[in-house]
Formats: sequence, structure tokens, C-alpha cells
Amino acid sequence: MKIETAEQGAPGRVTEDRIRVTPNAVIVLDGVTSRTRPPDRNGGWYATKLADELAKLINGTDPLQDVLARAITNLVAEHALIPGDSPSATAAIVRWTETQIDALVLCDTPVVAFGQTTHVLEDTRLEDLRPDPDILRWKNKPDGYWVAEADPVAGHQALTATWPREEIKKVIVATDGVSCGVTEYGLFRWEDLAEIPLGEALDRIREAERGDSEHKRWPRYKTHDDQAIARLTT
Repeated sequence: MKIETAEQGAPGRVTEDRIRVTPNAVIVLDGVTSRTRPPDRNGGWYATKLADELAKLINGTDPLQDVLARAITNLVAEHALIPGDSPSATAAIVRWTETQIDALVLCDTPVVAFGQTTHVLEDTRLEDLRPDPDILRWKNKPDGYWVAEADPVAGHQALTATWPREEIKKVIVATDGVSCGVTEYGLFRWEDLAEIPLGEALDRIREAERGDSEHKRWPRYKTHDDQAIARLTT
């Protein structure tokens, strides 16, 4: 498996996205930004801890939902995290064996697999609730959206998919700072991201965002987001 990665933080701040590569998996997390948490316990801190824990736990057989739930449980015990009052992160995992490719997505970090057709595994529950001005009341709640935080139940709310390895040529995992180039800005298609240099994709997104610094063309909370993408070629 050939693996390429690219990442950069939003201008003027340290990225809270994390990528981990193991012998049989790629893990991509997006730490949720919070202006109220100290740097040593913010979304980037949590994403680092969760990424490292997932890298330790992942194997070739356990369901990915179980692995994520176990990783969250371990962090809660080690760091005394409190549900509803802890840093959090989105999560995406791609794992492979000789015969299949497994994927997991929790919140807005999609996985896209390319074969005879394009398979998009995405969790839109957060986006579906965006019109609600009090969206946080839906975090990790039934009929709401789910994110990795301090409740291991979230691991079993993740979406999963499995594809025969022989049918898949490439797989992309991207945080929303990259996927927005497809889903929101329309700068390219998923199929383009499977082919173009990853650094070029990040730069094109940044250029488009600078041209819309007042957020009129693409309404959003901040001009730039952290960017992280991994591309796997079988």
C-alpha cells in the first residue's frame, strides 16, 4: 500500500488535525477547536492522545467501532475526562488486509474509495443540524450528531464500510478543511483528489478561501480551517 499525506494548519495557528500511519491502517483525526480550553487540553491535545491510542489498539480483526470505543474508554480512564465537558475530535480510520479494506467515519472527516465506481463514506449528521443555533445541545445525543469525546458509546455510532481490496484502486481520507474543496467550494471532484498532487489541492483551497475572506460566497465560521489528507494507493 502506497501512502501519501499532506497537512497544514490554518494561518497563524498550530494545526489540531492529526494523521497516524501504522503497518495496516491510516488514522485521521480533526481536533475540535475551542476558545475556552487551555492549549494543553484542547482539541489538538485530544486528537493526539486518541490518534496514539488508536494506533496502539488497531489490529487486523476487531471491528473498527469496537477499537474506537475502547480507545475512548482508555482516554477517559487515563485523563479523567467528563462526558459533555471534555475536548473532542472527529475520527476516520482506513484499515486493510490482503483481501479487504475497512473504513470508519465519525463526524465530518469522510473516506472515499475509488474503484469501478466512487464510494463516499460520510457522516452528515452534524451538517444536517447546522441550521440549529444551539447545535451543541445535540452533541453525542440520540437523533443528534456524534464525535469522539468522553463517551465510548460514540465509537459505536460511527459509520463503517468494507470493500474487497481487489476492487479498490485508491482511498482518500480528509478532514473537513480539505473535503470542503469538493462538498462546499466545488473546486474539484473526489476523482480529482485521487489524482492531483495533495499539496496542490491544499493550496487551491487556501487560494479560494483568501478570495472569499468575508465569507459571502461560502458562508462559514472561519476563513481557513486546518487541513489534513491521506491518499492510499493499492
